[in-house]
Amino acid sequence: MEILIAIIVGVALGFVVGWLVARSQSAGERTSTATKLAQVAAQRDATAQQLAALTQDRQRLVHEFESLSARVLEQSQKSLLDLADERFKRERQTADATLEKRELALKAMVDPLQNTLIEVKREVTTAERARLEANAALQQQLTTMREASDRLRTETSQLVTALRAPQVRGRWGELQLRRVVEAAGMLAHVDFDEQTSVTTDDGTLRPDMVVHLPGNKDVVVDAKVAFSGYLEAMDARDEPTRTARLDAHARQVRTHIDQLGAKAYWQQFESTPEFVVMFLPAETFLQAAMERDPSLLEHSFAKNVVIATPATLVALLRTVAYTWRQEQLASNAQQIFTAGAELHKRLGTMGRHLTDMSKKLNATVESFNKFNNSLDRTVVTQARRFAELQGIDAPIETPPPLEVLATPAHKPDLHAEPAD
Repeated sequence: MEILIAIIVGVALGFVVGWLVARSQSAGERTSTATKLAQVAAQRDATAQQLAALTQDRQRLVHEFESLSARVLEQSQKSLLDLADERFKRERQTADATLEKRELALKAMVDPLQNTLIEVKREVTTAERARLEANAALQQQLTTMREASDRLRTETSQLVTALRAPQVRGRWGELQLRRVVEAAGMLAHVDFDEQTSVTTDDGTLRPDMVVHLPGNKDVVVDAKVAFSGYLEAMDARDEPTRTARLDAHARQVRTHIDQLGAKAYWQQFESTPEFVVMFLPAETFLQAAMERDPSLLEHSFAKNVVIATPATLVALLRTVAYTWRQEQLASNAQQIFTAGAELHKRLGTMGRHLTDMSKKLNATVESFNKFNNSLDRTVVTQARRFAELQGIDAPIETPPPLEVLATPAHKPDLHAEPAD
């Protein structure tokens, strides 16, 4: 606009200079010059009017341009803020939806884990209770064993007179055997003669008792030993006769050892160790035979026969009972181990999902920050520069960056694959 004004002024000056030059010319030309000056004056006035109109148009255009620039800047700022807010809301909705899905997935994993923990706690409580009961029962059984030994020793002397008949003696031996089993608490793991028998080429073998051991093992017990020689020795009135009858008793025990060894029960029953237990109903029967035949135990071991009295058989059966309880405890421990392994596996899965969720949340935050930085660096900066050029004092606000990141679990155990 100033250039146009300068041109107009230059033209006017040109006319004035021309007029001054023409004035120095002849008088004949002055009239023409006056006419031209009048024309120049008229043109100057017209030019002045046009200049005034142009000045007014310039002021009006400047005012309209400033108003338009302010509106454009305001609309641009609002559009940028709306765009950023919309993008932030969209990212926030996406993050909220992802977080909600992860929370549901996490809850679906945590609920079974909670049930597993309850089961593990129940198994541990059961195992601890069983251990305490086993220890208490073992102490009680030791006391009961001593009492039973004393009681059986006393009853032996009282029953001597009632054991004269062979049938009574056999029935009494079986009864003593059953009472020993009851005292040991092993009825659930013992079969008596009416339940177990084996047919061989030499006939039917019917042991008095079969003790079941953990691991599907069996021990055969026989209670048919004869002790008539001992009873006769108790009735002897002189020492030579008593000694002779005790020698006969020792021979009866040795003979029965040979017979049991020849039956070889361990060949007829599967999973049976290579020995058979020979039960003597009273401690005194073994003591008397050992006094007359000190090599009796060595002979029985050579024949794969183990001699047991009520006290030693109770100890043997209680040991077997304790083994059964330990087998149960081992089974419970295996269940606890299985539950713990399953818990570890599920914790590992949960840890991997948690890490994946934290990575995706961090990726969402990182994407938002990148967009925010790009907006501030490329768009908002240019808008601020535009505002500065136009002298517009209207600050542009941008959303702050997100600085809170999800922290994944740092325990390596939770991310490791469970062992097979």
